[in-house]
Amino acid sequence: MKRALVVTILAYLAVAEAAASPPQYEYVGQWYTAGRRPSDAAVAPNGNVYVTATMYSRLEYYTPTGSFLGSWAVGYHYTMWIYGVDVAPSGTVYVAVTKESNVKYYTPTGSLLGSFGEGLYEPREVAVAPNANVYVADTNNHRIQYYASAGSVLGSWGSKGTGDGQFQRPRGVAVHNNGNVYVADSDNCRIQYFTPTGSFLGKWGAYGRTEGKFRYPVRVAVPASGIVFVTDSENRRVQYFTADGSFLGMWGSPGSGEGEFGYPHGIDVAPNGWIYVVDRTNDRLQYFALANPAVTPASLGKIKALFK
Repeated sequence: MKRALVVTILAYLAVAEAAASPPQYEYVGQWYTAGRRPSDAAVAPNGNVYVTATMYSRLEYYTPTGSFLGSWAVGYHYTMWIYGVDVAPSGTVYVAVTKESNVKYYTPTGSLLGSFGEGLYEPREVAVAPNANVYVADTNNHRIQYYASAGSVLGSWGSKGTGDGQFQRPRGVAVHNNGNVYVADSDNCRIQYFTPTGSFLGKWGAYGRTEGKFRYPVRVAVPASGIVFVTDSENRRVQYFTADGSFLGMWGSPGSGEGEFGYPHGIDVAPNGWIYVVDRTNDRLQYFALANPAVTPASLGKIKALFK
């Protein structure tokens, strides 16, 4: 009976401690990109990192720690402005080509497979769902459009405004493993999230500098854990939240040192948990990892000691 009681108490305290201590992230490394003004990053299933070099209209890819592997041209030099990239589970690479108002998709090494863009007007981000549907932040139409993997239109939602399900120049979109779609509603300084077909589920955020508020959020990433990471660009930081918007933590400050940002833009989470952040005006990527777990809390130690 005594042992069953202590197991119950320890389990309860462990859960309480975990709830009270959200995950913390620490700087791991960085590298400077080959092209100017990187905008977005996406991690492939094999861990390679794809980066949009906006000023060169070029896609670059690297090993997980930044060794250059290759690149290819996506649009005309200096004119096409590529901002968004994502990689499907199959390895297919999707790129939002802003000034062509379309999405192009490629093999992992850059052979063009096709393009689509019906109804798009200067899209800024693309996200591939687990079922291979492709969601696009149709920025200048103030909406989200989604397509089959080869570009057939499946649907859209949104209009210009500040109400639920409306947007003001959305620049980021991400899809959780459960299919829910998270949108960085940039000019409204908030995050909204929806069912896979666009039914409104919730929102959080407003203009400001304090925790849970934003000054121009431009990208969002939602790994399998359900933690929602947001690049809060003009506050020069990354904030992270539960799947329904409860604040968990943040890191970053203005600068060019380790863990500092000139203008954080793209963000993605690797299969190993590393978080890649595109530090746009510093022309680099930084990556972060979950900090080492804390030592056993004092409360747990005291309870254990009672039953030795």
